[in-house]
Amino acid sequence: MKNNNHRKTRWIFLSSLLIIITVVAFFPQVTNALFDEQEAYSYLEKQLSFGPRTPGSKGHDDFIAWSTDEFSKMGWTVSFQKGTYRDHPITNIIASRNDDKEDLPWILLGAHYDTRLLADSDPEIKNQSEPVLGANDGASGVSVLLALASALPEDLNKRIWIVLFDAEDQGRIQGWDHWCIGSTLLAQHFEKEEKKPDAVVVVDMIGDQDLQIFRESNSTTSLTDEIWKIAEEEGYGNILKNEEKYSIQDDHIPFINIGIPAVDLIDFQYDAWHTISDDISQISEKSLAIVGNVLYSWLTKQ
Repeated sequence: MKNNNHRKTRWIFLSSLLIIITVVAFFPQVTNALFDEQEAYSYLEKQLSFGPRTPGSKGHDDFIAWSTDEFSKMGWTVSFQKGTYRDHPITNIIASRNDDKEDLPWILLGAHYDTRLLADSDPEIKNQSEPVLGANDGASGVSVLLALASALPEDLNKRIWIVLFDAEDQGRIQGWDHWCIGSTLLAQHFEKEEKKPDAVVVVDMIGDQDLQIFRESNSTTSLTDEIWKIAEEEGYGNILKNEEKYSIQDDHIPFINIGIPAVDLIDFQYDAWHTISDDISQISEKSLAIVGNVLYSWLTKQ
């Protein structure tokens, strides 16, 4: 993601194919026992066991196979949106439920699973050509969404897509240049469709030890209000802070640009961002729990 106020740059994708298959620092007490933070943490550990999930790597391929299997074992329907950007293959992973019930509210939950090819913000020059493991910037959001997929009741009166985006984190790298490539690919698909999601919620970098999530200025105000209200009611008002601090170019922006309400839950105050230090030592199970519980409550109470 990128912290800026620039207008959207349009990207042209050479191909697009949708293939469907069935397959602690003073944290408040976590109150919702239905979201399992230990499960979320184990999902994070598993992702790190693949090594960096950089585009084109074995870790990237292993992650796709593993996450597909996990969603399928939970009873979700798995699909892939495949495309190409500058000869780089792109794969978005989509886990859906109630897809045949188009009259239900349609919620899309998203997180990127790729990790950055270069640790170019590392203070040590020798490390800046190394790939990023991405414990927080990559694995944390995915782990929360996988644990949500496990926790959400099957009779939830909503149409849900959980989308794991590819190629979010390669901006400013030669041969890639742009951020949010996978989410842009999906937004381009929705732009052609009459039916679109009613809301998009993106989670990114939400697992660090000192979690502070500010309102993001590009996000849809009404949707932000809903989620922050839930956080306040559950005692997390000191974590999801009711003030704007950043304007972030993240996976919510392509959807906002085509008129879909979207919000970005992100803690951009993260010293290990795009460094080789973005590893398991940065992660708090309680942070995963807070974000997971807020989203669980928002989905089940609305």
